[in-house]
Formats: sequence, C-alpha cells, structure tokens
Amino acid sequence: MFRRGPAVSRPGRGERLPLRKSLLGRLLAVSALVAVCSVGATAWLAVQTTSGAIKQEQGQNLTDDARIYHTLLGYAATHRRWDGVEATVRDLARQTGRRVALTTEEREPITDSATGASPPRLPPRASAIVDPLSSDTALAPVSGDSSEAGADRIDPRAVGPFRLPESERAGLRKIAERTADCLRGYGIGSDIVAGPSGRPRIEVLGDDFERVQSTTACVAQELDEPTATEAKALAALNKLTDACLSRQGREPVKLTLGLSWRSPRAAALPGQDRFARITEDAVPAPAPTVAPAPAEIPAPAGPGSDADDRAVASCVTTARSEQLSAYVASPALLFIGDPDSTTVPGFDLSPANTARIAGAAALVLALTVGASVLAAARVVRPLLALTGAAQRMKDGGYSDAAPVPVPAGAVNEVGRLAAAFNDMSAHRARMEGQRKALVSDVAHELRTPLSNIRGWLEGAQDGVADVDGAFVSSLLEEAVQLQHIIDDLQDLAEADAGALRLHPEPVRIHDLLGQVAAAHQGLAETAGVTLTVVPAPADMPGELTADPVRLRQVVGNLLSNAVRHTPPGGSVTLRAHRDAGTVVIDVSDTGEGLSPEDLPHVFDRFWRAEKSRSRRTGGSGLGLAIVRKLTEAHGGTVQAVSTEGKSSVFTLRIPAGGPADSSREA
Repeated sequence: MFRRGPAVSRPGRGERLPLRKSLLGRLLAVSALVAVCSVGATAWLAVQTTSGAIKQEQGQNLTDDARIYHTLLGYAATHRRWDGVEATVRDLARQTGRRVALTTEEREPITDSATGASPPRLPPRASAIVDPLSSDTALAPVSGDSSEAGADRIDPRAVGPFRLPESERAGLRKIAERTADCLRGYGIGSDIVAGPSGRPRIEVLGDDFERVQSTTACVAQELDEPTATEAKALAALNKLTDACLSRQGREPVKLTLGLSWRSPRAAALPGQDRFARITEDAVPAPAPTVAPAPAEIPAPAGPGSDADDRAVASCVTTARSEQLSAYVASPALLFIGDPDSTTVPGFDLSPANTARIAGAAALVLALTVGASVLAAARVVRPLLALTGAAQRMKDGGYSDAAPVPVPAGAVNEVGRLAAAFNDMSAHRARMEGQRKALVSDVAHELRTPLSNIRGWLEGAQDGVADVDGAFVSSLLEEAVQLQHIIDDLQDLAEADAGALRLHPEPVRIHDLLGQVAAAHQGLAETAGVTLTVVPAPADMPGELTADPVRLRQVVGNLLSNAVRHTPPGGSVTLRAHRDAGTVVIDVSDTGEGLSPEDLPHVFDRFWRAEKSRSRRTGGSGLGLAIVRKLTEAHGGTVQAVSTEGKSSVFTLRIPAGGPADSSREA
C-alpha cells in the first residue's frame, strides 16, 4: 500500500560501536603501528650495521649504473643545457644509494649528489661520458624507446627540430585512432604508440601483420607523410646530408621520415612506415616493408653501391649530429661511486653510530608525531565542518537554500554525530519551508472572503448593491467561511502545541456513523451522490472510548471530502469493523481518485489536488490535516489508498480502549 525507500543500516543511539569502527579502536591501532615501526626501525638499524661492510665491498651495481646513465642521457637528449639537472641527480642518488656526479669534459663541476662542505674527491677516471649524440653501448638501456637505438649511437630521444607541436600530435593521433579502429573492425589487433617526437605509430599485435598487407581499406596515407614541422626539419637534414655527399663528390639523396634514403628520381615505397609489428609477448619488432614491384625498387648504381650506401649512412649520421647539436646538452663526464670512501665501523658508540641511533630515534619520533597529527586531523576535520555548518545555520545561511550536508564519513562516533546533524538540519529546512508555505497559504485563504466582503460593502456604500436579504446572506456566508478557516487553524495550533484537550467517553460507533451520515445527507443529495452506511457484523462490539465531538469531526471531514470529489451518480460508503483491539473506519468513494504523485501530500496543510483553489471543488485545505492530527491525538492512524480516476479509500484505525493517557492534553 505504501512504499518506503531503501533503509540505511546505522547503529542505534544506544547500540555500542564495534571496536574496529570506534575512535578508541583506531587510536589503539595507531599506537600499535607506531610500536611496530619502532621495533622495525631498531631491527633495521641492527641489520644495516652488521651488513654494511659486506655491502660496501660488493662491486659496482651494473643495473643501477645503467639506470643512472640512461636517465641522464635522456635528460641531455631533451634539454639544451645541464641547468636544472641537480634534482634528477639527487633523486637518482637517493633511489640507488650511489654517489652521482657530473662534470664538464674539462672536469668543471656541474652537480654532485655528495653533501657536505668538502665532498670526497672524484676518481681520476669517469664511469661514462653522457653524450646523446654518441651513447655508450656498454651501458645497455634499461627500458623505453632506447631499445630502438640505431647503429649511429644517437639517442633516439634526441629529436631536436622533429619534436611535434601539440596541434600536429593531436591531428596524427586522430588519424592513427581511426586507422586502429578500422583494423580492429577486421579483427586485427593493434595499438597506438607515440615516439619520442610525439608522432604516433600503429603496432600490430601477434601474427596479424600478414593480414594487414592485404587490408587496403584501412590505409591512411597521412601517417606516412611528414607534418609541416617534420618537413622543415627533414629538409634541413637533407640539405646537410647533401652538402656532406657533395664534398665527397657523390650524388644527393632524398631522405624519408624514417631516415632511409633513395635517389630523387626513384618513387617512394608505399606503406613502409605505416605499421609495425608486436609479437605475442608485446616486444616491438622492426617494421617490415611491403614488397613493391621490381621496377619500383631503387637499384644500386653499378659496382661500388655498397660503398655509396655506407657513405650516405655516414653523412646522415654526421648531418644528424650537426643538426641536433643545438638541441642537446654538451657532453659531460659521469662519475658513479659509493656515497663516501670510509669503511663501515662495527656496532660501537662511535660518532657515526651515535648519529645513526639519533637519526633512527628522530625518524620514529617523526612517525609518531605524523601518525598522531593524521589521526587528530581525521577527528577534527568533521568536527570543524560541523562547527561551520552550525555557525552558518545560526547566521541564517540556509534560510533560502537547502542545507549542505556535512560529510558523515566512516560509521563511528563522529560520523553518527554528523549524520544526526544532517537529519536535524534537513528537518529544520523542511519545517522552515512548511512555515513559509503556511504563512502564504493562510494569507491566500483569508484574502478571498475578505476581498468579497470588502467588495460588497464598497458596492453598498456606493449605492451599486442593494442591502437586501441576499446581500446579507452573501456576507454571512463569507463570514462563516472565515470563521471555519480560523477554527481549523485554531485546532491545528492546539494540536501542534499539545494543548488539544480530549474528553474520551464510551461511544457507540454505529450510532456515530449514522449521525454523521444524516448530517451530510443533504450535501450528498445536492451533489447527486449516494451515501451508504454498511451495517456492522452482528458479533462486533459496538463501543469504543473516544472523544465523540472530535471523532464526529474526523469522520465528517472525511465524508465531506469524499462527497465533494465524487461526481454525480457516484457513491460514498461508510463502514466499521474490529481488528485485534482496534476499531477500523473506512470511508470509500467512487470519485476522481488521486495520482501516485499527489497521494503522499493528501494530509499536508493547505494542499489541494485542484491547484486552482476553487471554492467549488475544494475547501480550505485544512480538513484532512485536522483528520490526521485528531486521529493521532486518539492514538490512532489514518491512511489513504487511491486509484486515479476510479476510487479512494480513507482508513481510520483507533484503539478501542481510547488514548493511552486520556487525562493528558493531546
């Protein structure tokens, strides 16, 4: 009959929170965590002290050295100067536990991770030379695009003028995504990978590459063609390469975007740079070329073509170095070593060990303070939010808007307080809205009869209206309407204030229903509605304890409401029966009914299904609100069930023994 929203499970007011959810439990957990950290720090100090000598005698960690070299090489490839490399060097030193230093080729210091006023002297021989135009092949790259480094030893991250602006990257990315989607439509797995310059390329997964060769619908020529930025850089590189070849007395060549070359008279190989292949273990493989017709392949020019190719490759490498030299940092000497050159002492009270103990104690203290601050912040934050919300409520910040709920957070004591505050704030907002609506509705209800009375009196004063019996009857009718509204408001005010006094006594329910029906028989006949009282079962006790005046008012309000909303030819039925110590009174009609949206508001004050507030179709809008208040004063309930366009049933349930405390004021 009535539906409720999903209930939120929250502990009751008297229910004790589980220890794991309470603040006490969390503070205990924080204390235990601090204790564990203290024990762990002590154990760590002991292990570090006993194993330090062994670690210092170990050789150079090749993986860390390669990582340091690769990171600094990438920095040099993407920066014109070494300014700002200090943070990178210190971060590498912190991560690897090594001393990292950079100097110029003249051994002038650039940066050093060693701290102190006088750091240890650097060794006479550098670990490597960081030059992105001539990378050290002995230090293998650890990850990334460096696996594609060519034989020219230029770091692939050094792209210089070939770096694409954001607009060109976005355009190529859209074309690549469209091509990849097309390949996936043919069931070909593919992925989009961006190179160091920002140019995307499509990598084919697994063994689907052979199918790509026969899939011409997905071909995107734009991915093979250089952008404006690349064309400009490629033209400059081609010019430098041709100058080198010219000095050797060789013919110029035409460089492609992949840095392959051909004679200017030869046709371009279609589809060479469009796709690459990825095997099942996701390791990039070189992009295979599509075999063109024999006539399209640029053939070597007779004997000595291998020497020509080697000469062109050498000139391309020289030209690239010359072009990139303005975009990369100058070569630098890299020194990688131990943080200091001292031997690790045993566990004694030497100054070094004393400093370690003090440092460990300071670390534990910092952890303790940090954990305490974190726990206190988590407790204080919702309390501050509650204080701010209460202050805004006090200052009237929510007078014209819905209150902003305070985040309840976890289900603990503070969370329950926030939830209770939110409920109170929402209830206050609802009450404020009801108060404003009440003032507005009362003003509207009183304005109509007063305006009518004023209009008729002004007409009589001006001689327009005759003061006869009809005139007086009209004034009396409007005055009675005003008195009715005021009486209803008085009843609601007394009920709200708990001052509505009841006078319970034994009442014969069948007689009461008959009296109410007889009183409304004339109204029903005028409306063309059949009014029926269903006889009670013979075995039903006929008495209950209630205030007869108020009970007649309740049933009368329901009955007049049913007659008013039932069209001519309809019927209104009154019936009563017993249900386990409760007297049930049903008022049913065959009227217009209520929509599901209107049904929850039927007992609200001044609410009407007819929004025009016409006197012909509705009363003051207080009758059903009074029904609910008087029924609750008797310790009962009232509910409504309605089918729109067919019927409505209003049901009263009143304890047969009367109110629980009949001596009190309702």
